[in-house]
Amino acid sequence: MKRALLFLPLLVAVIVGVVLFRGIGKDPTKLDSALVGKQVPAFILKDLQSPESKLDESLFQGEITLLNVWGTWCPSCRDEHDDLMWLAREKKVSIIGLNYKDNRDDALNWLDKLGDPYSTVIYDPKGTLGFDLGVYGAPETFVIDASGVVRYRHVGVVNPQVWKQVLLPVINEARENS
Repeated sequence: MKRALLFLPLLVAVIVGVVLFRGIGKDPTKLDSALVGKQVPAFILKDLQSPESKLDESLFQGEITLLNVWGTWCPSCRDEHDDLMWLAREKKVSIIGLNYKDNRDDALNWLDKLGDPYSTVIYDPKGTLGFDLGVYGAPETFVIDASGVVRYRHVGVVNPQVWKQVLLPVINEARENS
């Protein structure tokens, strides 16, 4: 029995090694989403700029849209902001913002200072829609087709490379299938 206990640390080390080895090489921006292929979850939340206005999932009907999850507390969101402005202005991409677990005044000041790439901003101070979307943090960006179906989820910063290599092909495929 005492001899068997001598091999216990070795067994634990092997198990830990296998678990760590399986994680090597995985893309941290590729997190599977249970929502891909499904409708955007039902919600009723306020508009960031017009708190008296209620927004719901019908926002995602009629055109292919990017849903960008962001917060003023998120340094990576600041990094991607200029690229989102470029997509909205130069590429005419429809982007809806989801201001996630943030302060309304801080978010409004951010958009006033840096510019507003969003056609609409959903204000989600408690993170309820974010939770329903399976958001781990910010930034995250979803491609949603004209029928309100989630086609893709990107975790991390959107930049020109991500746009060209990842998001644009998904959008083109959604256009072909609609």
